[in-house]
Amino acid sequence: MREINKPDLFGDKIDTDVCVVGGGMSGLCAAIASARGGAKTVLVHDRAVLGGNASSEVRMWICGAHGEHNKEAGILEEIQLENQFRNPGKDFSIWDTVLWGHAAHQPNLTLLLNTTCTNASMSDGLMTSVEAWQMTSQTRIVISARQFIDCSGDSILAAASGALHRIGREAREEFGEEVAPKIGDDRTMGNSLLIQLHRTEEEQPFTPPDWAYKIQSPDDLPNRIHGVNGRNFWWLELGGIQDTIRDAEGIRDDLYRTAYGVWDYIKNYAPEKEMAANWALHFVGSLPGKRESRRYVGDHMLTQHDIEGGGDFEDIVAYGGWTMDDHHPAGLLYPGAPTIYHPAPTPYGIPYRSLYSKNVPNLLCAGRNISATHSAMSSTRVMGTCSIMGQAAGTAAALCVKHSCSPRGIYEKHLAELQQTLMDDDCWLPGKLRQPDVSLFDARLSGDGQNLESILDGMERNRKDEDHAWQTAEGGALELQWGSEREIPGLRLVLDSNLSQSKKMACEYPLKARQHAMPAELVRDLRIELDRGDGQWETVSHLKNNRKRLLEIPLQKRAQGIRITLEQSWGDADPRLFAVDLLAKAKDDTISFPQGKPWKEMLKTVPPEELLPADTQAKGRSHSAHSA
Repeated sequence: MREINKPDLFGDKIDTDVCVVGGGMSGLCAAIASARGGAKTVLVHDRAVLGGNASSEVRMWICGAHGEHNKEAGILEEIQLENQFRNPGKDFSIWDTVLWGHAAHQPNLTLLLNTTCTNASMSDGLMTSVEAWQMTSQTRIVISARQFIDCSGDSILAAASGALHRIGREAREEFGEEVAPKIGDDRTMGNSLLIQLHRTEEEQPFTPPDWAYKIQSPDDLPNRIHGVNGRNFWWLELGGIQDTIRDAEGIRDDLYRTAYGVWDYIKNYAPEKEMAANWALHFVGSLPGKRESRRYVGDHMLTQHDIEGGGDFEDIVAYGGWTMDDHHPAGLLYPGAPTIYHPAPTPYGIPYRSLYSKNVPNLLCAGRNISATHSAMSSTRVMGTCSIMGQAAGTAAALCVKHSCSPRGIYEKHLAELQQTLMDDDCWLPGKLRQPDVSLFDARLSGDGQNLESILDGMERNRKDEDHAWQTAEGGALELQWGSEREIPGLRLVLDSNLSQSKKMACEYPLKARQHAMPAELVRDLRIELDRGDGQWETVSHLKNNRKRLLEIPLQKRAQGIRITLEQSWGDADPRLFAVDLLAKAKDDTISFPQGKPWKEMLKTVPPEELLPADTQAKGRSHSAHSA
């Protein structure tokens, strides 16, 4: 027997190109984009599940730009389409697995869950490493990297590195923001603990815990409770008049007691309590979702006027379109309406200069912590917008590694490449058109259906009163013919996944809930054929059960013609295609989910002696003195 007087706290060291801290939707998209951009990437997340406020722990829905056809695409749409396919019942446990699968099986990406960033090291003004603690393995980890991206929401790397940042609301006169308070302060929007409900066939009594707050009259919480409202209770909000970081545990406890008090009121005291008779608690959060804490100071600070002016930036890398949605800092303690809405155009541009630190040269940021005033952040903070900002930051970090430069250097020397890469990866940049390979304009284009020429117009989504998709009946085909053989590394296709469909997770569970369904217009099965010049068409790719909007199909073939046949859509609508392009080079680093193996294969990995009864196992492994 081996006695251990002091437990070993094992230490690991990781060297990587890019380190992303925070695995909410912005951090997840940033890490995937960085890895796909060719940078060796580590994603550090302090929870057991990914998604942040969108995860099963918090359950806030992913919102973004208002308006038809304005939904955020890119990696976010890829993830949500996979969820539509795998999770028709909108179950949050399955949603967690969709997020985990995209990170855990992404080439070039190392995922560290249950890992908290505790400190950062600096040298000559640059961040050189972060220190982290993985709670489950009791392991100290030092991660050295060339570029860092803070998607923690709370800007933990700002506190650790000395990066310039702000907390609270700017005074009205500082940026001339009419919606800002006259006098600046350190107040923020609060944290929310969500309630979800499900409806049953029978009455569901509820007995509150003794420690729940007592709410027995509509006057106790004016402008808040109106019975079962058909959505999760986002307005259970407190903490904006406290420090949402330092006081987080106390805020959580108050919210927990409030949540059960609110449900007690709805079930047992409300004038409309009969509406809730057959409803039961499905979920009460134990982790509040945060809206606001530290915000970085970058080379540009986004303001109310930038948003209202449409964000016409030369360095646009993302867009918003959510209303400026400002919550009173007192939350439930404030008797008035919980939210003040200030109009914002949709879409408006977000500049790259708001996504990196002004004074720490190799530090980017994405999410609710970008360089923006409180007023502007009240719009940019929603998770659809945060996701595409995350993809922009991750793409920029990979380009920093490629060009051995800082994030500011990307702005100064490689901005066009950043924007083109984002558009190539299905990130729409309002005001810009993506240019396809010029050789496509030399090809003879023919095909069935309507609006065929639109596949080369550079607009890869519909706009108001403008249809930019080629539409054909199932089995319809288009052909591109050059008349002479050429190299075809691969094809890039953008399909119609209905960007007017939100693809949100469930906020409550009625008896007859509408299930997730794949977009009816999305191509389910398609065939790619090449003309080798002898009049014979060779099938080189035949996709079944496709659930992606952006398809990149490596071919590495020579041919003089391409035929694309849209064999079947997912619903009763005709299949639609926005764009066809040639890949500049074949890509093989996108996610590929491994096939599950039979359980018996696991047994083959275990030495036979390990499967013997405990009292007959080979000697040499005994319990330590601390094993109990």
